[in-house]
Amino acid sequence: MLIKTLNSNNMGQNIYLYYDEKSGEGVLIDAGCSEADHEKISTFINENNITIKAILLTHGHYDHIISVDTMKNLTSAVVCSHELEKQVLENPDLNISTRIGLKLTITPDRLFNDGDVFRFGNAALKVLHTPGHTPGGVCYYDEENGYLFSGDTLFKESIGRTDFLLGNFQVLLKSISEKLFTLPDSTQVYPGHGSSTTIKHEVQNNPFV
Repeated sequence: MLIKTLNSNNMGQNIYLYYDEKSGEGVLIDAGCSEADHEKISTFINENNITIKAILLTHGHYDHIISVDTMKNLTSAVVCSHELEKQVLENPDLNISTRIGLKLTITPDRLFNDGDVFRFGNAALKVLHTPGHTPGGVCYYDEENGYLFSGDTLFKESIGRTDFLLGNFQVLLKSISEKLFTLPDSTQVYPGHGSSTTIKHEVQNNPFV
């Protein structure tokens, strides 16, 4: 399994192309792509014969969904989110796109519940419901390979904001403590913004939890 990170955008959000080099199947985790990211993804998947099976959304804020439609048209992938995030994705006030003069509405093709597993190629990503940043925020966990895509739940030595509509600080701390800090120390964490980290590093150094 290989991970390609893209973040040529103004908000510094990470888009992850997570793919199985053997089968050629992959997923996009979040779609906050700029035009530069679009071009890189298009070129990369064509040159490497990768089929994108799904666009897996960690949550519905505009910086992570702004290019969902473009990426869906490019790849024909299904768009997936937690069932509680549908309200955020379909409401421009809740997904904060109105703050930048847009009215984004995204209707997911598939809704997850906590514990669901999305399989592609030889990989399996488990859905960990981690509310707090948003009600339907999730992380995607590949137990076999020890990778966690944490969205805006957990950052390197930081956590997601909870001052937006429907955010809840105490709920976020509970999500991190009970769902993420119980994972193996060696788990590699790939957040929605910033550099990667490990569960061990965050347990020892994160000042918020």
